[in-house]
Amino acid sequence: MSVAERIELPVEGMTCSSCAGRIERKLNKLDGVTATVNYATEKAAVEYDAATVSPDDLLGAVQAAGYTARLPATAGDDDEPESRGEDVYLRDLRLRLTGAAVLSIPLLLISMIPLLQFEYWQWLALQLATPVVLWAAWPFHRATWQNLRHGAATMDTLISVGTLAAWGWSVVALFLLDAGGPGMEMPMELVLDRGAAASHIYLEAAGVVITLILAGRYFEARSKRTAGAALTALLEVGAKQVTRLDDDGDETRIPIGELRVGDRFVVRPGERVATDGLVEDGRSAVDQSLLTGESVPVEKGPGDQVVGATVNAGGRLVVRATKIGADTALAQIARLVEDAQTGKAPVQRLVDRISAVFVPIVIVLAVATLGFWIGDGSGTTFAFAAAVATLIIACPCALGLATPMALLVGTGRGAQIGILIKGPDVLESTRRIDTIVLDKTGTVTTGRMSVVDVVVAEGEERGLALRLVGAVESASEHPIAQAIAAAAQEDHGRLPEVEGFKNREGLGVEGIVDGSAVVVGRPQLLEEWGVSLSPDLQSALDEARSRGRTAIAAAWDGRARAIVVVADTVKPTSAEAIRRFRELGLRTVLLTGDNAQTARAIGDELGIDEVIADVLPAGKAGVVTRLQQEGHTVAMVGDGINDAPALAQADLGLAIGTGTDVAIEASDLTLVSGDLRAAADAIRLSRRTLRTIKINLFWAFAYNVVLIPVAMLGYLNPLFAGAAMAFSSVFVVSNSLRLRTFRAQGDPESAA
Repeated sequence: MSVAERIELPVEGMTCSSCAGRIERKLNKLDGVTATVNYATEKAAVEYDAATVSPDDLLGAVQAAGYTARLPATAGDDDEPESRGEDVYLRDLRLRLTGAAVLSIPLLLISMIPLLQFEYWQWLALQLATPVVLWAAWPFHRATWQNLRHGAATMDTLISVGTLAAWGWSVVALFLLDAGGPGMEMPMELVLDRGAAASHIYLEAAGVVITLILAGRYFEARSKRTAGAALTALLEVGAKQVTRLDDDGDETRIPIGELRVGDRFVVRPGERVATDGLVEDGRSAVDQSLLTGESVPVEKGPGDQVVGATVNAGGRLVVRATKIGADTALAQIARLVEDAQTGKAPVQRLVDRISAVFVPIVIVLAVATLGFWIGDGSGTTFAFAAAVATLIIACPCALGLATPMALLVGTGRGAQIGILIKGPDVLESTRRIDTIVLDKTGTVTTGRMSVVDVVVAEGEERGLALRLVGAVESASEHPIAQAIAAAAQEDHGRLPEVEGFKNREGLGVEGIVDGSAVVVGRPQLLEEWGVSLSPDLQSALDEARSRGRTAIAAAWDGRARAIVVVADTVKPTSAEAIRRFRELGLRTVLLTGDNAQTARAIGDELGIDEVIADVLPAGKAGVVTRLQQEGHTVAMVGDGINDAPALAQADLGLAIGTGTDVAIEASDLTLVSGDLRAAADAIRLSRRTLRTIKINLFWAFAYNVVLIPVAMLGYLNPLFAGAAMAFSSVFVVSNSLRLRTFRAQGDPESAA
């Protein structure tokens, strides 16, 4: 039986999207291989049949295409960081750019300013230009030769052929100029006299074009590293050492790789939590901003979960490890982000097909331009200048970078603020949605019962009532009883002991606290004791029930004393989230299995447009389907296992990250925090990323469609063509980097 494996190979040597396309085609020719190559991230995401293909076969296929790839670094490869190759590349690029600039500036000045020209200045220009064209531009020439050996042409081919042609033409012109002394005319078949030769030397064009393109490549490479910085920071932020605690209480400092599931470890104030686990001892505030984007630390105590790489901002914690390595939340987040960045939007596949034939078409157009203008009688120099400008102006890089760069920056920024975009297809879905369906429990509400009101009879004290009722309820395991006990403990600390405790199934509880016989539960239980509710307590009970809340009665010493109201409380941020959904033009729908009375009360409180109640878990996906059949494009927000089918059915599924793994797996967007406002931010970020992609593509297509014909018509000097080409890629990269300024609404620095 075949085994499907997945691997990401860092690829070196790509210079434009046509390179990525050729590697992708080469890999996909292997049996059982499905590959996607991303020029922006410089990685090949490969799924392969391990029974027929090995990683070495994949590396060989990349090498056969004329490039190099390596296996991904493992956790133990600390001495060979992945960024080292990038550093070497950037240093080499910077060195060549510096050398080219130092030589090209005087070359440009002496060529363009007549006052600086002297006898035989052209020979000085040749000495300045030659190192630029042959040494500084060597990576372009080397890549062109390697590509030609494999029968391919790329962006480097256009640069190399164009600049070498300009340099070679100038050398020929200079030697002919020098050979024809005073009064000597050149043969007409060369179409070149002394004056023409002096006027049409393109040494400055060749040198400056190389400098501008190197500058564009350098800033592009720098920007690509900046774009991936969010994910890099996420991967590197985890603890490297951990203090393990053995059964005898002894502490040992060990590398994080030696920690195992079930081990206990210590987290001191200011330290990062080493890995995911459960707090066994201690209380502290934990800064989770790295994962959730929320700046306010969260209180943690025994029984609470903590996530690796978060920061202990308070006291000492003892944690038992529950997940390590690739299973941790941090690793899963990084994997989700990487998957999104290596995926391709539908529009990118069209761009890839265009890029695959772009360079050969440009070469044909340049040759046709040369032939046309020579045949037209415009002269060799004019024809040559137009052909060179056509080669240099064309820029498939802008096309290839338009989508992946925006996706790289957008998904990285999302990870920083707790929003995980699963893939590029998600972006198109966010643009079209008009209805957002919200699961109630755990999404709009906290999912936990809590005391929202205590109404006491005339003459009674609220504090005493909560203390006695909480003491009795603390002996019960019922969720409502635990909510009341927790509220009493918060107000009074340690509660008194309960004697003679009795659980009356379906009715309530009984017990003796501080010598008083206390009964808590339904009014029927009180009636068994011969106790009835006073009119004011009955009114409080009826009002609570009318609002969909749970209300229980309490009596002691033979008299009804209080009504305790318990409810699944609405999250403090839910109302703000609903308002933001409206601002995005979305119709809100509350979906719940609760009774209509409870659901409607919450819907009215939050201003939700439609409430659908009494829905069984299996019926949630059916509700989404019905809305879709009515013509709506539906987003679904949920957190539970029972929400997974609806999340998968929706046009856009958003999982609350505090929920279950099943819900997260079924969704398109994951919100690491439990804050519903993050759903609105996720939609805004996705739409802004999509808008950036469209701007990039418009620029890239418009640039090539407009300027290639202009160059062919002879209206573009090769020097300006080089500047425009370099600017084209830099524009796409810079426009994508603007996504780094996106901020969640409510952030005081919000700029989005």
